[in-house]
Amino acid sequence: MAAEGDVDLELEADENCTGKPVEKLRKHDSGAADLERVTDYAEEKEISSSDLETAMSVIGDRRSREQKAKQERERELAKVTIKKDDVELIMTEMEIPRAVAERSLREHMGNLVEALIALTN
Repeated sequence: MAAEGDVDLELEADENCTGKPVEKLRKHDSGAADLERVTDYAEEKEISSSDLETAMSVIGDRRSREQKAKQERERELAKVTIKKDDVELIMTEMEIPRAVAERSLREHMGNLVEALIALTN
């Protein structure tokens, strides 16, 4: 008859066909099961082609509206008259490029003081 301690040793020594102990496989399997649960949830979600097309059209419409608004803003800013002396003053005092100085003046409707305040803040 085998002693109680002998039975425990036999269970620990049991190996499957790969030569690894059975207990190590159980640990590995539980991790794989957890991974399957996580990935199964993501796989169940499907995106229909009509939903995708709708989303793309919404994005396209939004981009075109933003582009139109930007072009309209640029047209409005181009209509604002600015003084060459004001641009030169901002360029020399703030040490910034002409384009930035002109843009700031145009955004503030040619008001030199407001443009300078905006550039310093």
